[in-house]
Amino acid sequence: MDVSELVKKDDSTLKALGLILEAWEEGAESGVAPELMAYAAIYAALTDLVAAFGENTVAEMTQGLARRVTAGEFTLYQTRQ
Repeated sequence: MDVSELVKKDDSTLKALGLILEAWEEGAESGVAPELMAYAAIYAALTDLVAAFGENTVAEMTQGLARRVTAGEFTLYQTRQ
């Protein structure tokens, strides 16, 4: 599915993803390093979540992230060693 198709969806989650992906593409085309966009996206997401739910709730929500990252849940491309 094309990013522009996601933005047109009625599903709010898919629409939100489409908008984020459009912004990501625009940043990449402007020469912004992906790791800088990722850091900014995480920061923006966490600050919005804290504003909506509070520090304790967000801390609980993110508590398992280290385990999930090391387990490969967010690894798109597996490398063989």
